[in-house]
Amino acid sequence: MANPHNRYRRYLRFSTVGLELGFAVIIGLVVGQYLDKWLGTEPWLLLLFLIFGMAAGFRSVFRLLKDMNAGNGDEEV
Repeated sequence: MANPHNRYRRYLRFSTVGLELGFAVIIGLVVGQYLDKWLGTEPWLLLLFLIFGMAAGFRSVFRLLKDMNAGNGDEEV
């Protein structure tokens, strides 16, 4: 039977998927909005950094799920 500690650790790592995606999008949104106001280029940098944030979030989620499928989610950190 699997170690309960490793099973809970895997569940916790899986629960961070939404947080990683959300934070990446929010950071891209905030940076783009700040640069737009500073440089007066509204809304172009906001849209650009929002797309970058979404791409970074999906990349992070993809890497996490790929590691978990490979069995690396059970290892001690």
